[in-house]
Amino acid sequence: MPNIVLFSGSSHHDLSQRVADRLGLELGKVVTKKFSNQETSVEIGESVRGEDVYIIQSGCGEINDNLMELLIMINACKIASSSRVTAVIPCFPYARQDKKDKVGKSCSRAPISAKLVANMLSVAGADHIITMDLHASQIQGFFDIPVDNLYAEPAVLQWIKENILEWRNCIIVSPDAGGAKRVTSIADRLNVEFALIHKERKKANEVDRMVLVGDVKDRVAILVDDMADTCGTICHAADKLVSAGATKVYAILTHGIFSGPAISRINNASFEAVVVTNTIPQEEKMKHCPKIQ
Repeated sequence: MPNIVLFSGSSHHDLSQRVADRLGLELGKVVTKKFSNQETSVEIGESVRGEDVYIIQSGCGEINDNLMELLIMINACKIASSSRVTAVIPCFPYARQDKKDKVGKSCSRAPISAKLVANMLSVAGADHIITMDLHASQIQGFFDIPVDNLYAEPAVLQWIKENILEWRNCIIVSPDAGGAKRVTSIADRLNVEFALIHKERKKANEVDRMVLVGDVKDRVAILVDDMADTCGTICHAADKLVSAGATKVYAILTHGIFSGPAISRINNASFEAVVVTNTIPQEEKMKHCPKIQ
């Protein structure tokens, strides 16, 4: 592969190293540090003139710092005469703020922060974005540059077939109406049935009540979602499925954010396993929660 230079941001170095190993490349030299006033400083340690640059930085951890670091790295490569800069953002930051959906009088003053992030990436000089399982597919339309939204679905199907013995008698469940398209696609590929849970929220991160649509009695229920943050929804959903007669409950998530009380909620919930991809580093969380795989 001629002229490819791969840089890692500081959000998920392990993933960047795995990508580099798979491609047979060395990670490019870059030094990121902070001044005493917490400003981010980036030094690109090798020539990128005329090169095809890829920068891997996931939207996790200290999200604002990591986003700023990514913008500075893109700009540094751009003004160092690289031919093209691709930002590889496995978990897209601010993806949940993708529309004005606040209720009541404040509705017209709610920000669309995902659009703002898209503008910032474009202005910094990104020529191409690669991301994974966007929370809302319309975010691709916020950009005037190419966006590749990759799907975790092939890996999800493989994991189900390899690790759940009774997968032919399973039912794929969406914890909310928004994920219906995702679960129907997986259910069709496995040739099994699907169900969904309709949830009503009074305010963000808090679910008021849940209604199960579908029959899970005497079946293995597999909850599939694109992300889990405080895990209130999926833990509520797991309880709902068990009370409706499911024999076992698994959760498969693309982005395991697991902030706040998430770990203790998962430990106390009735999951066999909570399976995530490595778009976000999970080593620390797996130490405190044996259910996370």
